Amino acid sequence: MELRHLVSFLALAEELHFGRAAQRLHLTQPSLSAQLQKLERSLDVQLVSRNSHEVRLTPAGREFEGQAKLIVAQLDRAAEVAKAAAAGRTGTLDIGYNLPASRHVLPTALARMASENPDITVSLWEKRTGPQLAALREGTLDIALIYGQPTTSEFRYRRLLRRIPLVAVVGRTHHWAGRSGVRFAELADQRCVLFAREQCPAMYDAIFRAAAANRIALDVVQTADDPGATGHMVSVRPLVGFASLPRAQSMQMGGPESAAVAVKLLDPVPTLDLFAVWRAEETNPAVGLFLDSVPAVDEDTVAV
Repeated sequence: MELRHLVSFLALAEELHFGRAAQRLHLTQPSLSAQLQKLERSLDVQLVSRNSHEVRLTPAGREFEGQAKLIVAQLDRAAEVAKAAAAGRTGTLDIGYNLPASRHVLPTALARMASENPDITVSLWEKRTGPQLAALREGTLDIALIYGQPTTSEFRYRRLLRRIPLVAVVGRTHHWAGRSGVRFAELADQRCVLFAREQCPAMYDAIFRAAAANRIALDVVQTADDPGATGHMVSVRPLVGFASLPRAQSMQMGGPESAAVAVKLLDPVPTLDLFAVWRAEETNPAVGLFLDSVPAVDEDTVAV
């Protein structure tokens, strides 16, 4: 199996057209067909099915496409690391983060990294918890700064911040908008908008644990991918959404330019902890250097 065969297969998988894929790769169609045949022979599996009307991936081809993308991405990353070393930089580090991490962790940690390890190139990527963990598995992130500790042995973790509160998010015309706080049990009478669990499992579970503690069932009638979408939805419909307090503050919910209002949740106050997460089999020495630069968690202090 050769890298050029993988690259050609991925181009064909995206285009599903031999002519366009060949043009994109600066190959002739016969050359592209020959590369595909060699790849299929090396695997002893048919990856692509074609007739006079269409080109499509076989079930095996669809599965192979995902793995091939990971291989090519890892090779690309290896090339980037080698170029960085040749240019005199000693390492690279890709960090995923969320809003509390950007406010309370990264400023100090990055300042220490720059001072003590100036030759390490750091790249930052703001993502929600689910996408960060997926990127960590794929190898496109080295460290994830996320809500909640992972539950699998493939990752290691360290707690960075404690007890970040969640708030309810409502529109300005909602009857909760003028209140300083609401008991969580009052959600039993409300229709809710919520994100998919895979976007942020720890936040999702904290909300439903609070509901279970009050012996209520949440009436989730709408989904939203992020707090911005939640703010838009509650501004036009009588729904209740959720956000972390730092996110609500950053969006100035309740301010003159915001159509959404943040309301404290009480009895209980759902909270989240922030964790640094990295692969258990990590080999990038920059990961340890970054963790050494992160301030220790204060066990007695609410994060925000």
